[in-house]
Amino acid sequence: PGDRFFITTVGGIKRNKRAEPRIHATKGRETVSVLTSFTHQHSLDILLAKRRNMNGTANGHSNGDKSITYSSTRGDPTQSHLSFRSVVMRGLAHDRGLFVPDEFPSVTPEELEGWRSLSYADLATEVIAKFVKDDEVPRDVLRDIVHRSCGAFRSDEVTPLVKVNGHYILELFHGPTFAFKDVALQMLGNFFEYFLSTGSNDGRLAVLGATSGDTGSAAIYGLRGKKGVDCVILYPKGRVSEIQKRQMATVPDDNIHCVEVEGTFDDCQDIVKASFANAEFRDRVKLGAVNSINWCRVLAQTTYYFWSYLRVTDAEKGVTKVNFSVPTGNFGDVLAGYYSKKMGLPVGDLIVATNENDILHRFFAKGEYHRENIQKTISPSMDICVSSNFERYLYHLSGEDSATLVGWMKGFETTGKLTIDGKKLDEAKSDFKSAKADTADTLDTIKTYHGRDGYMLCPHSAVGVSAIKQLDTVDSATVCLATAHFAKFGDACSMAVTPLPEIPKELSCLWSMKIRSSPCPNDAAVVQGFVEKRIEERIAKHEKRDSTRKIIQNMVLISAAVGFAAFGISAFRRR
Repeated sequence: PGDRFFITTVGGIKRNKRAEPRIHATKGRETVSVLTSFTHQHSLDILLAKRRNMNGTANGHSNGDKSITYSSTRGDPTQSHLSFRSVVMRGLAHDRGLFVPDEFPSVTPEELEGWRSLSYADLATEVIAKFVKDDEVPRDVLRDIVHRSCGAFRSDEVTPLVKVNGHYILELFHGPTFAFKDVALQMLGNFFEYFLSTGSNDGRLAVLGATSGDTGSAAIYGLRGKKGVDCVILYPKGRVSEIQKRQMATVPDDNIHCVEVEGTFDDCQDIVKASFANAEFRDRVKLGAVNSINWCRVLAQTTYYFWSYLRVTDAEKGVTKVNFSVPTGNFGDVLAGYYSKKMGLPVGDLIVATNENDILHRFFAKGEYHRENIQKTISPSMDICVSSNFERYLYHLSGEDSATLVGWMKGFETTGKLTIDGKKLDEAKSDFKSAKADTADTLDTIKTYHGRDGYMLCPHSAVGVSAIKQLDTVDSATVCLATAHFAKFGDACSMAVTPLPEIPKELSCLWSMKIRSSPCPNDAAVVQGFVEKRIEERIAKHEKRDSTRKIIQNMVLISAAVGFAAFGISAFRRR
C-alpha cells in the first residue's frame, strides 16, 4: 500500500502478427507494461526496479534515502563514492585498493532489540538494508535474495549456536559446502544474478577466484548454472584437502572451471590480483571477484555477528557484550565483526586466532606485519602469509588516510615488511586480541572436546577454541566461530580422534564422482589465456544449443501447422 505497484489488467499486444501476453501494473498515475515471457519468479520486480531507477525513485522513497557509497582504500578519485552495484560487480578497485564504506550506518539499541524475534533471513535483510537501500535494490527484491540464499542451508536457523564447555560455538557449516563461506557466497551469487539481469556488464561476468580450500567450493555452489556467469577457481596443488578438491572439481555445470596451480595459495591470489590489474584483460572478459576482497562477502558475514549476539543475550541475561574468537587467514571473517562493532553491535573482544602462519598474530602482538614462507599445516584454509583483507583494517588504522595507507602498502610490497609502534600499535591492540595455536595445540583441542564434551571440531575451529583458552576468555559471553564441518578435514581430525564420527552423505558421495580440473603453471598469462578459452568454448556451445533449439521449435511449429492444415482440408472435404 502506497509503495507498491498493483497488477491491474492482463492483456496482449500484436507484434509481428503474434499476440504476446503482457501484465499492466500501476501506482498512482504511473503504469508499467511488461512482457510475461520471463521465467524468473522476480522478473516483474526486476522490470519495475528498472523503471523506478530510471525515474530516480524506488518504492515511493525519495532520493534522500540513499544507499551507502564506497571508495578505494588507495584514494584514486575515479574509484570513489561508487554504488553497491558497482563495487560488487567490480570486486577489486582499479587502483588495486579495496572498497570500504564512505560511512557506517548505525544500529541503535532500540533497533537491535526490535530485531530479536526475527528469523535469520529477516534479520540479515535488516542488517544489509542498512547499507543497501531501495535506490540500489528494491526491498522486496533484497528480501527475496536473502531468503533464497538462506534457503540453501540445512538448518532453519542457518547458523545455529550451541553451548559447549561453558562457552558458545557458532556453527557456520550448515550450508551446501559445509563451510562458513556459504553464508556470503550464496548471497553474492544471487546479487550477481540480479545485477546481471538488470543491465550490469551487458549480462556477462567472468569470476576469477583463488582458494585455500573453502572459498572455491562455496563460490562454485553459489554460481553454478547462473546465466551469463563463468566461474574460474584457482587452487594450489597438494595444499587443499582431498574432500575440498572434490567439492570443487566434481561440479558438472559447464560454467564452472577448476584450475590446479603449481604453487601456494598466495601464488593463486597474486594471479588474481595481477589479472585485475591488467585493464585490457579485465574489461574484455568482464572480470569479477568472489574472494573476500569483494565487499559483498564482508557485508554478508556481518549478519551472523548480529544473529549470535542476540542468541547469546537471549540465553544469558547478564551478558551485555559478546566476545568473538575467529580463526582467520585472510582477515575477512573477523573484519566483519569489527565492522559490526562500528555499526553499534555491543562486541567485547575480537580475537584473531591463527595457526603457524601467524603474520596477523605477530602484527597484533608486536606491530610486525612481516611476510614469511608459508608452512603447510593441518588447517590449510589458514595457510596464508599475506591477508588480502587486512588492507581494509590498515586503512582505518591509518586514520582513513589513503596517502599513509599507500605508503605502507608500497613499502610492504617492496620489502615484505610493515611495522607499526607507539600509539598505532596501542590502537591495534585495543581493536583486536590475538593468539596462535600450533598443530599440537590444535590436535589436543580436538581430542579434548570430543572426549570430554562429545563435540567434534574441525582443525580451523579448534584454533579459535584454543585461542580463548590461551587468553582466558572461556565463559558464557564468548562465541567461537566454527568455520567448517570436521568431515572436510578427516585426515587431520583422525590424528586426534579414532574412529571418526559418521561423515554426512553429501560429502561421502563425492568419492564416486568424476573430477574435472585443469593443471596450470604459476603464470598469470597462462591462466588468463585459459579463462578466455573456456569462456569462448562455453559461449560457442550455448550458441550452438540455442540454434538447435530454435530449429527444433520451428520444426514443431511447421509440423503443427501442416497437421492443422491437413485437418482443415480433411474437414472441408467431408463437408
